[in-house]
Formats: sequence, structure tokens, C-alpha cells
Amino acid sequence: MWKIANHFCTTIQEIALVNPGLDVNNLYIGQTICIPQRNSRPSAQPCGMGISKAEQTLSNHMRLLWEQHIYWTRMVILSMAFGLPDTEFVTNRLLRNPKDFEAALRPFYGENIAARFAELFTDHLTIAAELVQAAKAGDSAAATDAEKRWYANADQIAAFLGSINPYWSAQEWQKMLYDHLAMTKDEAVDILTQKYADSINMFENIERQALDMADMMTQGIVKQFPQYFR
Repeated sequence: MWKIANHFCTTIQEIALVNPGLDVNNLYIGQTICIPQRNSRPSAQPCGMGISKAEQTLSNHMRLLWEQHIYWTRMVILSMAFGLPDTEFVTNRLLRNPKDFEAALRPFYGENIAARFAELFTDHLTIAAELVQAAKAGDSAAATDAEKRWYANADQIAAFLGSINPYWSAQEWQKMLYDHLAMTKDEAVDILTQKYADSINMFENIERQALDMADMMTQGIVKQFPQYFR
């Protein structure tokens, strides 16, 4: 809430006054909050009163791609776990996600960089599938090997993102990706061990964190290429 108030040149107290019943300590995704208008700001720094349509479009698209990433990942885990006949089809749909990211990044970074990200992200997905298959088969050696390569791939992705955008921290991306891997593994284990309620709770955590990664990606692009978002 402090970030919202600061962005719109107001205060938490003023926002609370025009939103009766609002719990400023418990915001949730999709919530509608009225913002009081302010004509000036006491500090010397200018305050942005909103974002451009181009930035909002990018934000919506990145959030969609990350949502699709985690939803199709869950569907693949479920199909593999229960040997469903649609496994090949949902896997193919999941593998389209890196190409969609490639198309989104291409206007900013060009063909080669966008394609490299898609390649690394595809590896992320295929290794995850190996891990689920090994866990289902009870092959602990194969599962351990896949998990090791999975984290090594996360290191590659984090280092790559940190190298192409000065506003993306490789260390921060590494932490975000490590958290994503750990939660996805827990989700898969919960499904394989029939702890379905736990898997749903974990998926909700995965979703929140995926939206954080989407926003971090959007904010970095907007800062690096402000000419596209004025």
C-alpha cells in the first residue's frame, strides 16, 4: 500500500478514507482501490500519476505469459501423474510458452537474444518433465540428476537476464527462479502422493510468485526502453 500511495502522490491514510472497509495490510490480486486525486506533491521529486497504455499492455501480456506458464505446467504434471491420454497435447501446448515469450521479447532485444531466452526456457520445461517422470517411476538417481540440471538451468536463465538488462539483477532472478523450482517440485510431489489440497495451496503460492516475476520483467523493460512507454 505504501508503494501505491507513493506512486500516486498520496498517503495510505487518504486512500483508506475513500475506501471504507479496506484492509491496507491485506491487499489481493484483482482488488479495486479508489485513489484520491492530488494536484501537487510536497517533495522535490516528480510523481508519476499513472502508467502509459503501452506499459499496461506489456504488463498484461507478461502476466498472461507467466500465468500460462504455471497453468500448463500444472496440467502437464497432472497428465503425467495420472497417465492421461492428453499428455502429449498439453506438453506441446506448454512448450509453446517459450516461443510466446520469444515473440514478446523480440521487439526489444532482437532475434538472437529472444531466441536464446526461448531455448533456455524450453530446457527449463523439458528438465522439469524429466524430474516428474523420474519421481513417478521412483528413480531417485534420475530425479536427483534432473533436479541438479534444473537448478543449473535456472542459474543460466538468471545470468542471461541479468546480462541483457541493467535493471534486472541476476541475483534477484536467481532467487525468484529457485523459489519457483522449489514450489513446483513440492506441487508435483503433493500430486504424486495424493495430497491434493496441499498441491492446490502450493499452486496459489506459485501463482502469486509468477505474477511477481512478470511484474519484475515488465518494470525492467520499461526502465531500459522508456522511449516505447512515454
